[in-house]
Amino acid sequence: MRAQASVLHLDLDAFFAAVEQRDKPSLRGKPVVVGGVGGRGVVATASYEARTYGVRSAMSTREARARCPHAAFLSGRFHAYREASARVMAELRALSPLVEPLSLDEAFVDLAQAGLPDLEVETVTAVAEELRRRVREATGGLTASVGVGTSKFIAKVASDLHKPDGLTVVPPGTERALLHPMHVSVIPGVGPATAERLRRAGIHTVADLEAVGLDELVGLVGRAHGTGLHQLARAQDDRPVVAEREAKSVSVEGTYDTDLADRSLMAHLLTRQAGEVATRLRKSGLSGRTVSIKVRLHDFTTLSRSTTLSSPTDQTATIAKLARGLLADLDTSGGVRLLGVGVSGLADWVQEDLFGETEDDDEPVAVELPPSSRPTWSPGMDVVHEEHGRGWVWGSGRGVVTVRFETAESPAGPVLSLPLDDPALSAWRHPAPEDAPPA
Repeated sequence: MRAQASVLHLDLDAFFAAVEQRDKPSLRGKPVVVGGVGGRGVVATASYEARTYGVRSAMSTREARARCPHAAFLSGRFHAYREASARVMAELRALSPLVEPLSLDEAFVDLAQAGLPDLEVETVTAVAEELRRRVREATGGLTASVGVGTSKFIAKVASDLHKPDGLTVVPPGTERALLHPMHVSVIPGVGPATAERLRRAGIHTVADLEAVGLDELVGLVGRAHGTGLHQLARAQDDRPVVAEREAKSVSVEGTYDTDLADRSLMAHLLTRQAGEVATRLRKSGLSGRTVSIKVRLHDFTTLSRSTTLSSPTDQTATIAKLARGLLADLDTSGGVRLLGVGVSGLADWVQEDLFGETEDDDEPVAVELPPSSRPTWSPGMDVVHEEHGRGWVWGSGRGVVTVRFETAESPAGPVLSLPLDDPALSAWRHPAPEDAPPA
């Protein structure tokens, strides 16, 4: 625990969906769902308008459509998310040299390294407000929720208190009073299974948890987990803010509100995670030989499995196929609360995909197609028409593609249905990565 509130946590609000609403004027203030749009798709992010209908991340797209059929369901544009994230991270590094990114939309900042005149509550509050303003300006209107506290744990809890677009600074000495009335699930690692165990023991709030002795907690949830809960219930967290260092592995994982039981859904989630890992590898000019998965079961047992290739890869198809194969060897019949995919044994060179499979590039590129070929138009994809200008794909099928012609700088535009193979329509090529602001 620090003596001053000098750890800042920033979390961009409904990030993927917010970027889509920023760039698509007709979707502002309306429900937007980003993720897999097919029958086996999974929600990555839902806008706050969609969340009022019960749509949430990791929900199947099928269920999301049933809950909110009038939402815009988009497949995602990672070039836009990376560009917005780079702008935000640049603002954070301008504030402090010690920034710990957790994902594209989330990071810790060490304000003790920011050269501030003091770290009194009034000072850090003003700094955080100015940071939120600069992020909004740098990203074209995206909002962030910010928390500041004496530790990473308290800063993270604080940033969740007043979402969206909120700021909470927890003064030193008030941490336990803040935590006491909260449900135990506010503590990292307390998911549905652990919460149920604690509930059966009569432990509902953090105050209840704090009153339990270490030995009893260890008996309930195990030594490592029990020790961690015992410390965090007392607001004890001395983890430092750690800047990025040379990566030894690249991984993506997700924890789910409801235990997963459908094997096909798990396989789909692993495939999506493999795609994110592969994208990060390629962006960094890396590849890896060892593919691993992490599976946390309903009873909090964590399983890991890995396999090693003869040569490194950065291909989604390869990583996904290996990850799904590793999952097939595990018994998940009791339910799964966490899934993750990682690649290690990193190198700076790549061999062609060992399975001989191809995959789409991260960003669509217009190419000359033979008359018999049909281009693929994904919902949300940026396009340009020789006559009508720039727009985005609303949907396609039965020989037509429906496009709304608008950009972030224009008002809500007209909707036109065009032939799928309209020669005047092509994917809009985005600026090269080197043209984007530095991360």
